[in-house]
Amino acid sequence: MFPVGDDNRDRRTTPVVNYLLIALNVFVFVFLQDFGSNAAFTMAFSTVPGEILSGQDVVTEDGVVRDPETGRVFEIPGLGVTPLSVYLTLLTSMFMHGGLAHIAGNMLYLWIFGDNIEDRVGHFRYLVFYLLCGVLASLAHVATTAATGSNLLIPSLGASGAISGVLGGYLILFPGRRVRVLIFNMLQEVPALIAIGLWFVFQLVFGLGTLGAEGGGVAYGAHIGGFIAGFLLIRLFAIGRR
Repeated sequence: MFPVGDDNRDRRTTPVVNYLLIALNVFVFVFLQDFGSNAAFTMAFSTVPGEILSGQDVVTEDGVVRDPETGRVFEIPGLGVTPLSVYLTLLTSMFMHGGLAHIAGNMLYLWIFGDNIEDRVGHFRYLVFYLLCGVLASLAHVATTAATGSNLLIPSLGASGAISGVLGGYLILFPGRRVRVLIFNMLQEVPALIAIGLWFVFQLVFGLGTLGAEGGGVAYGAHIGGFIAGFLLIRLFAIGRR
């Protein structure tokens, strides 16, 4: 089930903050990360759980790993010097991505679901809500990494945690809104409760399946933590809004 749009007929405002967030993510990926090829920038500004827990910047050398199945050798860039407080990487990592598919999927979800949240809570509140959910999602990833004994020096990046918060807020505010999804090459309309609810179930299932696993991949702890943050906080941000 892949979302491609939702019902925006009752939207009253132009979601300028949502557009700016998408533009900033694209700008960072294209011009600062050089479409993901600028490893030095990426490794310097990603969130590293070990750095967040210790408060100290960690620098490592480049490494080489061999795929045991194919025998292919891959170079793994080391962690670079972070020219600011390591805690600020909780924010900077939210605007970086690992590849075209990564940023395309995230921006599609943000485009579909973010505008409705901004319309309901207002521009400034939406910006604060988005950033807060992203930070809490990163902290959830740090906590789960430490709790499961995973490698604390594997960096994480991406807008997924903040967007998960947007999905949690959307589920509370618009549970019955129709969402267009692609199912088996067919377009269907389902309630947001189904589209987002199934997404969250998948995060729980796959997240539990990767507990304690070594290596990179999807930060399910961030997805789950961001979703719960948005789910719990959205009512506070919507106070006083029609």
